[in-house]
Amino acid sequence: MKKFAIAIHGGAESIKHSELDQKTEKLYRQGLADALKDGYDVLEKGGSALDAVEAAVNSMERNPVFNAGRGASLTQRGENEFDAAIMDGNTLRVGAVGGVRYVQHPITLAKVILQKCDHCLLVGTGAEEYALANNLPLKGPEYFVTPEKDEAWREKQHKRLEVKKTMPGSMSDTVGAVALDINGNLAAATSTGGLTDQLKGRVGDTPIIGGGTFAANKVCAVSCTGEGEAIMRGVLAHEVYAMMKYAGNSLHAATDKAIELHADKLKGDRGILSMDAAGKAAFGFNTGFMKRGYWAADEEPFVALWESEKGKKAVKQKEMEK
Repeated sequence: MKKFAIAIHGGAESIKHSELDQKTEKLYRQGLADALKDGYDVLEKGGSALDAVEAAVNSMERNPVFNAGRGASLTQRGENEFDAAIMDGNTLRVGAVGGVRYVQHPITLAKVILQKCDHCLLVGTGAEEYALANNLPLKGPEYFVTPEKDEAWREKQHKRLEVKKTMPGSMSDTVGAVALDINGNLAAATSTGGLTDQLKGRVGDTPIIGGGTFAANKVCAVSCTGEGEAIMRGVLAHEVYAMMKYAGNSLHAATDKAIELHADKLKGDRGILSMDAAGKAAFGFNTGFMKRGYWAADEEPFVALWESEKGKKAVKQKEMEK
């Protein structure tokens, strides 16, 4: 059997065991397992890495426990704004969207842009008109806004008014996927609802190629999560690629180094999912918590949340390398 593999993340954030109830933890794990299966099924049938990462991210965009699509965070005005990007490691073609509000699956719109558009990045109403022109499904605000995110937004408004604070808040748990298909092609996809209480029109790292998303055959595919401004300033997805291609670092070393890059200047939560040309995956994060999963051909699927679960993954990777 030819090698193929997919890895996903549902966001990295600073959270303790005591702050996450068992019901939510179970929903996270099930959501990861569902997204992982959707992507794996595409690869198992001989589908492309590009289609696989889209399928995995679509699953998380539909699932309200993740911060992408339905259930995403709300801006200061109490509205949803979505960013997404997808990249084909074989052709280096990309598609990205920023600040869209009504597109049910932003990552699918990004893929249509990759396949059909002369431009790489469309934003706002222009991106939504492109979705309409290509018959992609749109939804009203009531589809995307969940009671949990509405409550989080109201709490943020109350606190902001109390302390007269205007900086964006938390809930930056972007989702993403990377994959290797049977033809040896890599792809990466990333989708987000941004930060709770962010300014209208704010665009993070997700649709910035080289910032939050990057893929190139023979080297790696990368999807980032965390505080977008720091990831964008550090161009972290491309840093993983550069450290592997030009400095000869392994996938795991490059991912870990990117997490710590300019740590004195680039503060905030960071999570990086990467995959090399052999289908091995690396998960780097500085938060203690990252929703993640991995499934390779002839291997058992793996999902995890806590940093303490890293050891299990390390053992499995060593077994795969024998």
